[in-house]
Amino acid sequence: MAETRKATDQVFVVGVGMTKFEKPLTKKWDYPDMAREAGTAALNDAGISYQDVEAVVASYCYGEPTSGQRAVYELGLTGVPVFNTNNNCSSASSALMLARLLVLSGQYRCVLALGFEKMERGLSERYNDRISPVKRHMDHMVTIGAAPGLINPQLNTMTSDVIKLFAYAAQEHSEKYGSTFEQCAKISHKNHKHSIHNPNACLRREIPLKGITHSKMICKPITLAMSAPTADGSAAAVVCSREFMESNGMQNKAVEIIAQQMVTDLPSSFDQSFLDLAGVAMARKAAADCYRSAGLSPSDVNVLEVHDCFSCNELFMYEAMGLCPQGRGGELIDSAEWISNKNGGEVCRIGGRWVVNPSGGLESKGHPIGATGLAQCAELNWQLRDEAGKRQVDGASIALQHNFGIGGAAVVTMYRKYKPQLRQQLHAKL
Repeated sequence: MAETRKATDQVFVVGVGMTKFEKPLTKKWDYPDMAREAGTAALNDAGISYQDVEAVVASYCYGEPTSGQRAVYELGLTGVPVFNTNNNCSSASSALMLARLLVLSGQYRCVLALGFEKMERGLSERYNDRISPVKRHMDHMVTIGAAPGLINPQLNTMTSDVIKLFAYAAQEHSEKYGSTFEQCAKISHKNHKHSIHNPNACLRREIPLKGITHSKMICKPITLAMSAPTADGSAAAVVCSREFMESNGMQNKAVEIIAQQMVTDLPSSFDQSFLDLAGVAMARKAAADCYRSAGLSPSDVNVLEVHDCFSCNELFMYEAMGLCPQGRGGELIDSAEWISNKNGGEVCRIGGRWVVNPSGGLESKGHPIGATGLAQCAELNWQLRDEAGKRQVDGASIALQHNFGIGGAAVVTMYRKYKPQLRQQLHAKL
């Protein structure tokens, strides 16, 4: 049973919103337009106005300083603090974490976490007159055996190096544990099939397994269909204290953040493993810390959103999140079964227990890196509130989220739907 927390230790998500994620350069909009749409949706979902928000944490990577202010000014000019954060692909989860910590501080009752990104077609770095924050990671790849140079001359160096890192990690996993190219393809097939029922996904079509395995090979064993496309878009969450939630009658919307941890690079990141350089050890530690903090175990979790920048990384996360022993992730996806839900849709369950990336994951939803973590948050809130339509995981009560940014930061978050009657029972026992 999870540990009992004081009311002052409880933080809730009471409203979420997001735009549809779009392929870069295909829609005439700018980041303030994206932020206005997602922020307004989250506020409307919570049933409050921007005047009720006491602080904002804005996340983005591709933009000038104070872009968060410019974005949030679309919602109003109230003079509240606006904090800008950038943690590469885990930026939005970092914003969520900072919003939660601001509420836990007791100084703010209601904080808006707002992530947005207007991207190019690939990852890029703007400054070449100073050391890249990921240069140590990329140089270390060569130190432990990666071949130097671009994998594809059509790709920029940053995109190429990130793909190469995860490809070498997949090769290492296969050599150590016997995972296969076909198992990674099954993960991709699952995620693309899930996306059919997600109106916010960038790509909404099932891709046959053969279409995935025969897709363009960009760096063995990663094909184009196994990769998350860059995207433009925004996502937001309203984060508040229990007192704010109850005083505004939000009990039916409230989802509690019951544990959250960020882990940055460890000594193992720069040892001899591509897997750990790609964040596996960081994720494992963050997940273990969350389970310990919440007093729960992987078997208590029903639904997960994990960072499938490439399908092989989802396989790694099965193990890092504790869904199976180290090296058994391939066997877990082999256990996949499609089950019908009460809304007439289908979701894929693995291990007879877990549904992973019912949104379609990054591979289908797209990956606007400053918004991704909050889009994961939105999906899990909809799941726990039984509002996910044909992608609903029936009976979902505990959710787990993993978001990773190279450079590096792994953020793991656990959620539970608020149940007033459970709170009353706990107080009666005290």
